Amino acid sequence: MSDPGREDEAAAKARRGRNVAIALGLVAFVILVYVVTVVKMGANVATRPF
Repeated sequence: MSDPGREDEAAAKARRGRNVAIALGLVAFVILVYVVTVVKMGANVATRPF
């Protein structure tokens, strides 16, 4: 029979890997939104009325 402790360790390792992948995806999305915002505002920042 398999050891339940090993299954828990394997599940925790898989869960950790998924969490890292989700975190990296979220960081990439935030950076993408920031870059798109800066590019769209780029030329208009100096002439923008306050």
